[in-house]
Amino acid sequence: MTAAALAQIWLRGLGTRELNARRRLFVFPHAGAGASAYRLAAYLPDTVEVCTVQLPGRENRFAEPALTSLDDAVAALAPLIADHTDLPYAFFGHSMGSLIAFETARRLRALGRRLPDRLFLSGMRAPGLPDRDPRHTLPDDKLLATAEFDGVDAELQELLLPLLRADLTLCETYTHRAEAPLPCPLTVLAGAYDDSVDGSELADWHKHTSADFELHLFPGAPHLYVRGAERQLAETITRTFPARG
Repeated sequence: MTAAALAQIWLRGLGTRELNARRRLFVFPHAGAGASAYRLAAYLPDTVEVCTVQLPGRENRFAEPALTSLDDAVAALAPLIADHTDLPYAFFGHSMGSLIAFETARRLRALGRRLPDRLFLSGMRAPGLPDRDPRHTLPDDKLLATAEFDGVDAELQELLLPLLRADLTLCETYTHRAEAPLPCPLTVLAGAYDDSVDGSELADWHKHTSADFELHLFPGAPHLYVRGAERQLAETITRTFPARG
């Protein structure tokens, strides 16, 4: 399969705004989510092409085995993204997506490729800090009792359980390797009521950039604030990643 064909599989939305696009935003979803979970494109100008990562094991890639290694995800994504950095671009990642976005940026640096203008990293403690309560080894019944399955019917729970376990394994077996800080500015985001991460864990991201650092909390919002707050999130992104220029 050609690199162009692979990019269409991994990067949902690629080429959808090629006539108008002045910038690109690559979006990296949270654990258990597919590309359709995010509707940021609807709230961004048509000068920003939104390309959402579609990892194996979800939505139109449901038949493929989900990845359990962050290194494997980055190894697949970095070359595909490197081929589409002709425009100024940024990364937005939420939770698991923050780690993948961060490590993809570091891999692009190692490849000597153009880096993102800014990283927007959401709902995840900084790399190198310990996981609070690892969950990927929990028995099925205990994993099903976690917040991710609230309101999900039993049949769908059965389908989603292996995917969530794989994504948690990817996050919780990730080992941070010390490198020089990225030269990309970082904007770190979270819901103010996100009990999975605290202010000091978010602020610790500042160690991973040699450029500007911002921390922004969405008032009254939980961990999965992205769903339902796309407009506010888009406004926050465009404030420091303008739609034109």
